[in-house]
Amino acid sequence: MIPRIDFRASDAVQAALSAIGRTEDVRFSPDNRLLAIAGFGRKRCLILRIEVEAAADGPGVAIHDYMELTSDCIGEVHGLDFIDDRTLAVANRDGVVAIFSLPSGEPAGRSLEIVSRRQIKSGLFCKLRTPGSIAVRRESPSRTTLLVCNNYTYRVTRHVVDRRLGYRALRNQVLLKRGLDIPDGIALSHDGKWVAVSSHGTRDVKIYSLSGLLGPDTEPAGILENANYPHGLRFTADDRHILVADAGSPKLHVYESEGGWSGRRTPSRSLVVLDDETFLRGRMSDEEGGPKGLDIDRSNSVVAVTCEEQALAFCSLASIVGRQGSGLSRS
Repeated sequence: MIPRIDFRASDAVQAALSAIGRTEDVRFSPDNRLLAIAGFGRKRCLILRIEVEAAADGPGVAIHDYMELTSDCIGEVHGLDFIDDRTLAVANRDGVVAIFSLPSGEPAGRSLEIVSRRQIKSGLFCKLRTPGSIAVRRESPSRTTLLVCNNYTYRVTRHVVDRRLGYRALRNQVLLKRGLDIPDGIALSHDGKWVAVSSHGTRDVKIYSLSGLLGPDTEPAGILENANYPHGLRFTADDRHILVADAGSPKLHVYESEGGWSGRRTPSRSLVVLDDETFLRGRMSDEEGGPKGLDIDRSNSVVAVTCEEQALAFCSLASIVGRQGSGLSRS
């Protein structure tokens, strides 16, 4: 099993993590000071004030504070992503995509009910249904694109919102559909050339090139194979690797680009991130028990992983991608 980072946290923080229930996606804020966890089961978002610490023997993590957020627009929250340090986009599988401003001040262990700044719903030409994972792409100082996995209509939709207009959606369209069967996770490469989408039903990850026009009939340029039921995924900062959380096993898979993401690939490494007891406790079906939420912090040194039976764990990115000195072998 891959070594974990033993994070420091108060009893109150540990209690909040223990009480969050079934989790889905997890996301670091752009300034790396907050970590948001989607509390699907209890219909809330858990916001942690976090610090990633550099050290000679590897990174450390401290969680200093937390707050729980509820809202009429936070239901079965599956996906979330930060538009900026204080603005969060939330995708609810049983409802809409909502945009929130985080409460001012320190988290202070508060439980707060908040009101959305904007809700994004179905339009005439773009049916937003069962929204799941979400990815934010900044287009300009005021305009942001939200890419949303519509889990049970098997498509990814694109929504362009404008901050100056209270995040009103200026454009809604179906962006991707071909090859997708329950899109369950989404990630954008840092160079802006690729978008990767977990396809639960086909048990792989589809990668689409952003260099040309995209549409529902666009074929994937690449496919990542041999993940039982892929969920959360992230590109490393140099875009050389993609990490994929496997909800159907206790593992996290690592794929290597070899200069691009076209074609088919199998994992270069597959690493155990859950012990047998934890995995089997959540093993209600072949599709469950493994890690779901996954993110890499903005310093590109720490990986956060979450699932229902293990609310939060951290690992060193260097140990996962197999850099020299990690001491890990391929499974």
